[in-house]
Amino acid sequence: MEVHLIDGTYELFRHFYALPSARDSEGREVAAVRGVLGSLLGMMQAGKTYIGVATDHVIESFRNRMWPGYKTGQGVDPELLAQFPLLEETLEALGVVVWAMEEYEADDALASAAFLAGKDPRVKRVVISTPDKDLAQCVQGTRVVQLDRRRRLERDEEGVVQKFGVKPRSIPDYLALVGDTADGYPGLPGWGAKSASAVLSRFGRLEAIPPDAKDWQVNVSNRKSLSEVFNSKRDLAFLFRDLAMLRPNLPLFATVDDLLWTGPTPDFPPMADRLDKAKFSAKRVPRSREDGKI
Repeated sequence: MEVHLIDGTYELFRHFYALPSARDSEGREVAAVRGVLGSLLGMMQAGKTYIGVATDHVIESFRNRMWPGYKTGQGVDPELLAQFPLLEETLEALGVVVWAMEEYEADDALASAAFLAGKDPRVKRVVISTPDKDLAQCVQGTRVVQLDRRRRLERDEEGVVQKFGVKPRSIPDYLALVGDTADGYPGLPGWGAKSASAVLSRFGRLEAIPPDAKDWQVNVSNRKSLSEVFNSKRDLAFLFRDLAMLRPNLPLFATVDDLLWTGPTPDFPPMADRLDKAKFSAKRVPRSREDGKI
């Protein structure tokens, strides 16, 4: 079986900015929810029925207490934020497993779900659907892969190395050095993608980087200045790595069988009517496949 883990936050954002405005009978903006729902129904039509969706029900998380500049919901369009609860309600009515995160982030849920699904020998592949570079740390060989659904780009472990110059386990260290503007932490001054990948491809983790640049033996022209910055801001680098490191130990489900979609609930037809009766009628919802043979 294949398990598909969906970044609901990213999907809602991308459909919000890609689709024209659409309102329900009560005047509420629903275009992004309609877009995500249609996308998931398309996956089900293709026979992909072991599905879990993670959302940031609350944009802030425990990481905001660790770093004051960490991302918040400030500046996000209110009509986009208002669709998060509706998306969660709609997908639950459809019968899809939804992890609406509050203390943790959707990325942590995806990492935890990938870890749990990966332990099941029946699972041939785990596909994490998000372009977020944080999730590259969860990729394992060709069995746990990352998929950018918009660009239709799949990345396995070899693809992660080609993209970032480091193995998946070094992604948090890489982000600690270069920063992540989307998440709100800057990395270390002077460190860029090339220098970070060159150093980490040799040493793997921050704590393994020698304090003396003479011992690096890597081809970067400004080794001395990079070393001085790293040594003087070492604690900050470790803090940023902690921000980037996803928490894969959340008890989201007992068995991967819990993710098998078995059909919509009785709450779905009125929800579908509200969103778009013609598009999401019962006739257009695929039949479930409860035998698990996908």
